[in-house]
Amino acid sequence: MQDRAYPTLGAATRIWARIGLLSFGGPAGQIALMHRILVEEQRWLGEKRFLHALNYCMLLPGPEAMQLAVYIGWLMHRTLGGIIAGVLFVLPGVVAIMALSWVYALYGNVGPVEALFFGLKAAVLAIVVQAVIRIGSRALKNGAMVTIAAAAFVAIFGFAIPFPLIILIAGLIGFFGARAGLPAFHGGGGHGKVGKVQVDDADTLLGEESPAHTQVNRGWAFRVSAAFLVLWLVPVALLFAVFGPANVFAQIAGFFSVMAVVTFGGAYAVLAYVAQEAVQNYGWLAPGEMLDGLGMAETTPGPLIMVTQFVGFMGAFRDAGGLSPLMAGTLGGLLTTWVTFTPCFLWIFLGAPFIERLRDNKVLTAALTAITAAVVGVIMNLAVWFGLHVVFDEVQTITSFGLDLDVPVWSTMNLSAAALVLAALVAVFRFKLGPVTVLAGCAAAGLVLGVANIA
Repeated sequence: MQDRAYPTLGAATRIWARIGLLSFGGPAGQIALMHRILVEEQRWLGEKRFLHALNYCMLLPGPEAMQLAVYIGWLMHRTLGGIIAGVLFVLPGVVAIMALSWVYALYGNVGPVEALFFGLKAAVLAIVVQAVIRIGSRALKNGAMVTIAAAAFVAIFGFAIPFPLIILIAGLIGFFGARAGLPAFHGGGGHGKVGKVQVDDADTLLGEESPAHTQVNRGWAFRVSAAFLVLWLVPVALLFAVFGPANVFAQIAGFFSVMAVVTFGGAYAVLAYVAQEAVQNYGWLAPGEMLDGLGMAETTPGPLIMVTQFVGFMGAFRDAGGLSPLMAGTLGGLLTTWVTFTPCFLWIFLGAPFIERLRDNKVLTAALTAITAAVVGVIMNLAVWFGLHVVFDEVQTITSFGLDLDVPVWSTMNLSAAALVLAALVAVFRFKLGPVTVLAGCAAAGLVLGVANIA
């Protein structure tokens, strides 16, 4: 490898802190931010290597933007660099969501705060609809993918089939479809060009060759992964052993640990799973509150999946046991974040040395393509579910022929909410406004409606 002047770990830490503080806008915006700073400005790595790392992270469950940060941090400064990059990418969101969770728990029913979140719900719904269309346009390239997406939507919306099972079936369909040589399962979606400036690997600090520490080292990979596996699962096991499976902290640890393993397809797929389980099964929060949490995550730095911290906070806040509600909520939120993000380090440190073997695996790519198609249907379910609970004050469930369908009570339509949702959709699709602008505008409109006693 060429002798190049790498940034010191301290200088790199400042870069990662900057990225963490500026990482608004969901995974697409965060990936573009990292490309601009790390590829175009700092020239740590080139376009080809950046996309290589990103495509690998897309194979993993969990937030791909955070995992990309860990991967690049590891490339530059070994294990410690990966840990620093991942922690600093998440830390601003942890602090911001925790502060907003406290405000929400203490003042959520106060008029101005309630009106603010009333407006945010409309914007969040429009952003979720945009995500369905954006991901669908990339993933549904043929009839087989459209069929998988439609089947996933019917399965989760009509039959309440668990999200992990839908993902498993979709992955198996893609796997065996590719093994059978079916044309519909050949190839896969790529990310294509990420930034405006294309930088050759040869013109960067890393260069075209891989650093020595990135070569396959099974001993290192398994030792580091074992450490993170212990950090992740031992607290979960202790909570179940000491407090039992009915305890809210054990439930939070168990549920979000499962989520960390099965949530392929990005943050919106995670939200569909969380909405199905945390709202409907565990009863930790109401549908409207789930939207409020997503509004918090959309308007603060850090991964969009950070909304799960709010879910854990509210679940523990309402089932505090012998603790004060705020203390229980704080512990529940931090526990959620721990079991959600600790596995991300494990996936990177275990798999990164073997990335070359995974990159060209066509069968694995086909399985991921099918999973992405199923995720489109799952996110469509999320959009419909959110829409019903934003626009209508009452929703009823009709059971017939094995179906459990949520349908609106039309007499309870909230005209103010419907008008605000329509305005948000126009802003997103007609005027192409960014998510932060739409969220700010809808929040302001919600405050105006609240003052006018319309909301």
